[in-house]
Amino acid sequence: MVFRVYVEKKPGLANEAAALKSDAKTLLGIKGLEEVRILNRYDAENIDAELFDDCIYKVFAEPQLDNTSESQYKLLGAGEAACVFAVEALPGQFDQRADSAEQCIQILSQGERPTVKFARVYALYGDLSEADINAVKGYVINPVETREA
Repeated sequence: MVFRVYVEKKPGLANEAAALKSDAKTLLGIKGLEEVRILNRYDAENIDAELFDDCIYKVFAEPQLDNTSESQYKLLGAGEAACVFAVEALPGQFDQRADSAEQCIQILSQGERPTVKFARVYALYGDLSEADINAVKGYVINPVETREA
């Protein structure tokens, strides 16, 4: 069974999202962008539910800094964003976050190494055209190592 968790920095601590918003407005010239939110999505396989629950705040998130949910809609709200897309490593590319999570879970469980997949979910808010959305996607997706999930 595959277990999924979404992790987002708490309001006021989401520096990466604030930096992307600033870059999109200044470098890409997207004036209609009002807010950017970034969620880290982890999919863990070959572990049981109890171990996964134990790992949420030991491996994937920090309780003081992050909000977590098993549904992106609980964090983002349904239908609010102008665009939501995810970016993941290309098959065969080394994914440092996934590898580190696998190692940590294996240390915690003292068992077999699980499989973890990582993707970053971007939610863009505001009055955005298709060209604006494609400009942001082009800015965050490096086609040599990542793709849209």
